[in-house]
Amino acid sequence: MEILWQELTGGLHGSEQLERVLLRLVAALLLGALIGLQRESTGKPAGLRTHMLVCLGTTLFVSCCSVVGMPLDALSRVIQGIATGIGFIGAGSILKLSAEHAIKGLTTAASVWMTAAIGVTVGLGALGIALIATTLTLIILSLAKIERRLEKKMIAKAKNAE
Repeated sequence: MEILWQELTGGLHGSEQLERVLLRLVAALLLGALIGLQRESTGKPAGLRTHMLVCLGTTLFVSCCSVVGMPLDALSRVIQGIATGIGFIGAGSILKLSAEHAIKGLTTAASVWMTAAIGVTVGLGALGIALIATTLTLIILSLAKIERRLEKKMIAKAKNAE
């Protein structure tokens, strides 16, 4: 039974460290959920669960490495791997519509990438920075309404010019 307890608490050196890890993981879930809810509300393919999982996963990678005492140079390689790897998830959300000569999904890919960055930030323990980044991300994503209005005006202006 002692071995089981050691395995379950491995890397957690005391209740304070357990509280920190729990706080970071819950914060990652909530911040990822905020971005995911915004994407879900606009009907985008990567929504609530995707953003929550990306934020939680990146936080887990970084927190775990920190908790076991990984040196900073090794931790930076983990973060580089996350930044590269998350690009593959984002790439899966990008579609080129040849009939329209348009590309769809870039904002979704960017939001997944940004959610990963927020997860890394939470994992490093910079919750205030992660909260600011989440707020700015939500502001940026809300600009889609303004973009649509501008596009409509430009289309109308082009039709009037013909």
